[in-house]
This record gives sequence, structure tokens and C-alpha cells, in this order.
Amino acid sequence: QVEVVESGGGSVQPGGSLKVSCTFSGDIGTGCLMAWYRQAPGKERELVSAISFDGSSAYKDSVKGRFAISQENRENYKDTLSLQMNSLDNEDTARYICAASCEKGTWVGQGIQVTVSS
Repeated sequence: QVEVVESGGGSVQPGGSLKVSCTFSGDIGTGCLMAWYRQAPGKERELVSAISFDGSSAYKDSVKGRFAISQENRENYKDTLSLQMNSLDNEDTARYICAASCEKGTWVGQGIQVTVSS
């Protein structure tokens, strides 16, 4: 069984930085594509960034140059996915949701709130 725990997030003023992380505890296997989505009130869920098992990554145009996705694979079946967010603005306010699609299955976090407000 895989447990997904998200951390980080919170509130910040425009121009500030936040980091959200997501730890998958358990054997998720290999060949994973991991991603961060976000959903703002009244809007559809959108893909923010994704990273493949080979390290290649992609970003939504509006976050390029401001956000950085990373993943860390640990020996004791703990895989951590992170998203460093810099130069945040009001449009980045949303619930950020992590996901991992692997050979053994797909897991999605509950989401963590990020609020950008002055």
C-alpha cells in the first residue's frame, strides 16, 4: 500500500516563494511520470509541471522560469516530489495536487493550498 503525504504550501505575498512537497511511501515501482497539478476555485484542474523517470521535465508556460520541479528517490521506498515556486503572483493561488503514474499504478495526493495575497 502506498501512502501519499503532502507538505509545504501556505500563504505568501506577491513576489514571494514557497515550496510544496509530496512523499510517496511504499513500493511505487519504476518508470514513473510524476506531476503537479493545481486547481483554483471555479476553474478546471491544470497541469503545472511534470518530471519523468529519466529526469526530463516540462512546465506550463505561465510558470516557466519561476517554478522548478524535482524528485528524489530513496532506498527505503520513499519517493519525494517537490515544486519550488518563486516570484509568485495572485494567479498562482490554487490547491496544488501531486500525482505519480508508474508501472505499478497511479497515486494522487489530497492537495495542499497555496495562497498568494497582499
